Amino acid sequence: MQELPVINKSQILESLVQGTENRPKKPDWLRVKLPIGESYKHVRGLVDTHKLHTICESGNCPNMGECWGEGTATFMILGNVCTRSCGFCAVATGRPDAVDWDEPQRVAEAIHLMKVKHAVITSVDRDELKDGGSTIWYNTIKAVKSLNPLTTLETLIPDFKGQKENIQPVIEAAPEVVSHNIETVERLTKQVRIQAKYWRSMEVLRTLKEGGMRTKSGIMLGLGESKEEVIQSMHDLRNSGVDVITLGQYLQPSKKHLPVIRFVHPDEFAEYREIGYSIGFDYVESGPLVRSSYHSDKHVIEGYGRAAWKKQKESLQLS
Repeated sequence: MQELPVINKSQILESLVQGTENRPKKPDWLRVKLPIGESYKHVRGLVDTHKLHTICESGNCPNMGECWGEGTATFMILGNVCTRSCGFCAVATGRPDAVDWDEPQRVAEAIHLMKVKHAVITSVDRDELKDGGSTIWYNTIKAVKSLNPLTTLETLIPDFKGQKENIQPVIEAAPEVVSHNIETVERLTKQVRIQAKYWRSMEVLRTLKEGGMRTKSGIMLGLGESKEEVIQSMHDLRNSGVDVITLGQYLQPSKKHLPVIRFVHPDEFAEYREIGYSIGFDYVESGPLVRSSYHSDKHVIEGYGRAAWKKQKESLQLS
C-alpha cells in the first residue's frame, strides 16, 4: 500500500484567498429550490437503506432537490473519503476505509429499485490502491448492466494517475458515456486540483476516445479564470476528442475552500454554449447551476444537443 502525501491545503489556498475580503454577493439567478416531495423521500430512503454514498450529498450539489425529486441520483463508489485534497471539493480528504467488494451489487440493486432509465456513477480518488479502484469500477458497471439492461449509464471517473492499464477496464465495461472533469483552466489547475495535471487529464480523455467511448468533461467558472482561458480549455477538450462539455458556476462549499472570485452572468454562459457548438462539441450544457450530471440522460444521445441548438437558432431567426 502506498504512503499518501501529507498536504497542507490551507497553505496552498492562501495565495488564492488573499485579497478576497470583499467577496462578491451571490446573485438572484443562483437561488436553489429546497429538496421536497415524495420522490425525493423515496430516493433518500433507498440511499440510506442500501448504505450508499452520493456525490449529490457529499458534493453539496445545488440540483439535488430537482434530481432526487425526479427519482435520480449520482452514486459515489469506493467510499466517501478521497485521497486527494482539491481546493474546490466538499468530499472529505483522508485515509479511506478498505474496499467494499459488495458495493457494486448494492449500487446495481438500488438503481433497479429506483427504476431509473439513466444512472450516473462517480468515485473518490483512491491513489493508495495499486489499480486506483479500477477493479471496483469494472465490477460496478458490469453489475449495473446485468441487473438493469435497459438503463443507460454515465461514469464520471478519476484520472487513475493517467495509467492506461487502469483506464482500460472502464472501457472494456462499456458504459454509454465516460466523463472526466478538468474542472478549471490550465493556469489554475495546481491551485484547484492540487494533485492533478491538466494535460494528464487531456490524455485520459484522449485514451477514452481512442477506446471508442463517448466522452465528456466539465469546467467550473468563477475561480479567477479569464474568458480567453475558458475558450482555450474548450478547444483543448475538443482537440482531445471530447463529445460533451458542461460549464457551471463554482460555489464555495465552506470557508475552508477556495473563494468565489466572480459570479458569471447567464449571458456569458450562453456565449460559451454558442462557442462550444461552433467548435464542434456534440452537446454543450452551460449555465450557472449546471453540474456534470445535470441533464446527463440527454448527454447519452448522439446529436441531441446539436439538433436542439440548431432548432433554437432557426426559431430565433424566424421570429
